[in-house]
Amino acid sequence: MEYLALGTIIDSHGLDGTLKVFSSTNYAEERYQEGNRVFLYDPNTKERKEFTVEDYRPSSRVDLVTLKEITTPEEAKKYKGFEIQIIKDRNDLEEGYYFYSDLRGCTIVDKDGKEYGIVKEVEEFPAQITLRVKRNNQKDFFVPFIKQFILNVDIENKKITVDIVEGML
Repeated sequence: MEYLALGTIIDSHGLDGTLKVFSSTNYAEERYQEGNRVFLYDPNTKERKEFTVEDYRPSSRVDLVTLKEITTPEEAKKYKGFEIQIIKDRNDLEEGYYFYSDLRGCTIVDKDGKEYGIVKEVEEFPAQITLRVKRNNQKDFFVPFIKQFILNVDIENKKITVDIVEGML
C-alpha cells in the first residue's frame, strides 16, 4: 500500500488538541473532510497510526486539523514532526494529473531518448508547476510542467519525455 503525504505537523494549536500542519497538498479541503481517515507517520520509527478527521481550517500559511482521537495540546505535541498521510489512490486523479511524489525520481529524456537528469523536486510558481531536474556534476535546470514542454509522462517506467529548447539547460 502506498501513502501520500499531506503535510508535516509543526505544533499544536489551541486547547482541544488541534494540529498545526505545514501543508504539502493542493487539496487540503478535500483531504481533511470530516470523517476521512488519515495516518500519522513517524519518520524516525517508520510507524503509522490511523486517525479520523474531525475538523479542518486553513490559517494563513498552515492548516489547522483536528483529529477525533487527539483531544489535548499535550497529546498533539507528541506528534510534532510526524507526517499526515492518506492512502494514495490513483483513481482520485483526472487524466493528465499526477501526484508530485510520482514525478519525483523520474528520468527526464528528450524525444530521441537522450537522458538529461532526474526530477529532484516539483515546485509551484505563480505561472505554473515546474520540475527541478538534477544533473550529474552540473547545475539543476527547470522544466515548466505544461503541454508545450511535456511530451509524455510514463509513471510506470519513471520517465518523462520533454521538448528541450534552447536556453532551458
